[in-house]
Amino acid sequence: MSLRVALIDDHQPFRERLRALLEEDPDIEIVAEASSGNEILEIALTTKIDVACMDISMPGMNGIEATRRLLASKPGVRVIGLSAYADPHYVEAMLDAGAVGYFTKGDAGEALLQAIHSATRVRPCFGADISVPVAANAIAATAPDKALADPDTTSLAPRELEVLLLIAKGLASPQIARSLSMDPTMVDVYRRNIRRKLHLNNDAALAEYARHMGPGVA
Repeated sequence: MSLRVALIDDHQPFRERLRALLEEDPDIEIVAEASSGNEILEIALTTKIDVACMDISMPGMNGIEATRRLLASKPGVRVIGLSAYADPHYVEAMLDAGAVGYFTKGDAGEALLQAIHSATRVRPCFGADISVPVAANAIAATAPDKALADPDTTSLAPRELEVLLLIAKGLASPQIARSLSMDPTMVDVYRRNIRRKLHLNNDAALAEYARHMGPGVA
């Protein structure tokens, strides 16, 4: 069965080059192309995607937030980050959002093809120009989460439980902020606090935890 791959990048010439590369692999099927985060979220509602090659810098919603929202609604998708830069902050932010790999656009070749087939949260894949320390930190961050094995929300404050409940219902951070009448930046603070208390490594793990607990978590 072919892997169903989506290409998300606002630079059409790069998408065309990437498509040409991936179409050489008979086990890959390009099922979607998008030029923005919002566009891929809409496409994912009706199109089955196995792997999303996600640009980071796009107008409107960036690839980091798009990855976070995509995985909140479609946790089975494996996202591989793409960027013109090997900046460790970008790498860490994409992995924190739940991506399973990161490549610079100049390094999007045979190694990217291999990553599309094999990259997972447990075994993330990186381009050759991603520094060893960043890659090592990423591998450590994808270790199994203690909270999923031993769920316990008793350490959470009432407001944190409210936020977790809304995450379990599938709400994104802006929606949570509106629902609780708080500044959106505070939602991110609560997310980090919840993850720290529940020993969760990233937002993808938090979304998985919330789904596991169900809407009655509070």
